[in-house]
Amino acid sequence: MICVSLNITDVDQCIEALKSLEMAEIRIDLAGYNEQQVERVFSSHKNLIATCRPDNITDEKRLKLLIRAIESGAAFVDVEYESDLSFKHAVKQAIQNKNCKLIISFHDFKKTPTREQLEIIVQQCFDMGADIAKLACMVNTDADNAALLSLYDSEKPVVSLGMGEKGKISRIAAPLLGSPFTFAAFDEQSATAPGQIQYKRLAELYSFIKNS
Repeated sequence: MICVSLNITDVDQCIEALKSLEMAEIRIDLAGYNEQQVERVFSSHKNLIATCRPDNITDEKRLKLLIRAIESGAAFVDVEYESDLSFKHAVKQAIQNKNCKLIISFHDFKKTPTREQLEIIVQQCFDMGADIAKLACMVNTDADNAALLSLYDSEKPVVSLGMGEKGKISRIAAPLLGSPFTFAAFDEQSATAPGQIQYKRLAELYSFIKNS
């Protein structure tokens, strides 16, 4: 499944874009939504990830936005690996008795750790209560891609992706190797991570693979 990462600042335009998508990640932090706007977006679609990165926003405000997304119908909520345990606990409390899964995500924008280090990070994500462990690391060598893709032998749900030009192959391969989804950009101008492939291009590629 392709999850399209959206940072559309206009709520009406965002809801319109969601009509053509099977799954999407809403970057609340980049879109700049308030709680009322979050409610509108997350009540409009049944398969959305709520993501609000900690840059330029307090944890208190971030938590309120994520909880509003959960209460409005978010299917997933993404919390950073580095977030305080108290923050993670508050989110876990919010998703209790909700049809919402917790993604704990690790990012390294400079390099890909070793396979052994990646395995430890994955286990730590699940120890923290993740339903899905997500890792996104900058790929500098072919061996980096191999390390990231090797994580799909896990018995638990893992999303393991490479960033940058060299990491694109990992984004294509991910769902073919067992990832519940991969991430794509809505269009060429709106990528939210280095190396994201445009949604329509990725969908066409999967269609070609399926029918070949």
